[in-house]
Amino acid sequence: MNDASRSPAEPLDPHTLFCETTFKIDFFEVDSMRIAWHGNYVNYFERARCALLEKIGYTYTDMEASGYLFPVTDVRIKYIKPLRFGDSCRARAVLDEYENMLKINFELYNATTGELTTKGSVSQMCVSMATGESLFVCPAVFTDRVETLIRAGGFKD
Repeated sequence: MNDASRSPAEPLDPHTLFCETTFKIDFFEVDSMRIAWHGNYVNYFERARCALLEKIGYTYTDMEASGYLFPVTDVRIKYIKPLRFGDSCRARAVLDEYENMLKINFELYNATTGELTTKGSVSQMCVSMATGESLFVCPAVFTDRVETLIRAGGFKD
């Protein structure tokens, strides 16, 4: 459906905004079995989240400059298959929610085999730096950027 035929009340679909990044699993990230230590998967999500926010044009530096912080409020991880030392990991971040909170869904793949290894999500709440108060609506400086990108059909690269 194109934007012209969209009903004004019909919500925009944030899932058109996604990003992928690829990296190697280093030796310092694995346990004695040469399997990526389970706690590192949050870092892998963070790599993909930062790449997505950079494409949106609202990085953590931009958040702070605009007077907002987005602390993590929820992390969910489903381990399916292990990543091992030397594996190439393809991390996919997909914007799921942007109006009332920032929620990003993640999928990690073994980039060589294409196998899905991990699924998860991270939710972040907006907080005003000036008052320290939680906000239940994300700031327009963020939502306007997201909605402009969604209406344009996503990223153009």
